[in-house]
Amino acid sequence: MGDDQEFFSKAKAEFASGIDRSVPHSARIWNYWLGGKDNFPVDRVGGDKYAEIFPGITDIARLTRYFLKRSVGFLAGEARVRQFLDVGTGLPTVDNTHEVAQRVAPASRIVYIDNDPMVLVHAHALLTSTPEGATDYVEADMRDPAAILAGAARTLDLDEPVGLTFMGVLGHIVDDQTAVEIVSRLMAALPSGSFLAIADGATHISSEFAAAQRDYDEGGSVPYKLRDREQVRDLFAGYPLLEPGLVPCLEWRPETTLTADAPQIQPLAGIAHKE
Repeated sequence: MGDDQEFFSKAKAEFASGIDRSVPHSARIWNYWLGGKDNFPVDRVGGDKYAEIFPGITDIARLTRYFLKRSVGFLAGEARVRQFLDVGTGLPTVDNTHEVAQRVAPASRIVYIDNDPMVLVHAHALLTSTPEGATDYVEADMRDPAAILAGAARTLDLDEPVGLTFMGVLGHIVDDQTAVEIVSRLMAALPSGSFLAIADGATHISSEFAAAQRDYDEGGSVPYKLRDREQVRDLFAGYPLLEPGLVPCLEWRPETTLTADAPQIQPLAGIAHKE
């Protein structure tokens, strides 16, 4: 515990200048919606304001996390993937990629990608692993696939299948073609047998949802594009989707039967296979 405290004290001092506390930040707001503590007052105000206009945003945050758990569990289990590249990590909460994968397959190797200084401060918490496996954190922007691949190659064998994940982050690339190209370039560098898991967009973009996002974007934060089904489908860059295809998050191979009505608006989710 003493070493951890010393790390965080040094890290916070070193990176404080790179953390802007004057405007809300998506990773910190997401952390707030998920019940985390790694956020500032400005993030909580921004998150509450968003939720006042569109209360369903907390469901979207939780359902995206739920899909991450199921998708990584599927890839590490049934698909027998032993390497994971998690792009747009965000702040650690519960059931991070390495925790889910290594519960199923302790020898799994995981690389997290993010360019947020605050995520870097908390990277030490992510760099835990089973003795058999490995985790690493690479500071890189997802707009730079070459840097992502170079960093990932320190830990992953890119000649062996990889599970590439984008969980609620591709909306930060507001240009559709650029977002598709990022995914395409990363998948092109991975071998046959790799998988691509994406959760993004929404089953329905209501006027309230659009208004909340517009208000958030105009507040000085990094904009986020709300995509519809066809736009999310394009993000898979032509790779064939596993059954049941691109579906509302709760419908992707659910582990339990719902006992209540599903949220009306859900993130869209799917997994594709590079044959």
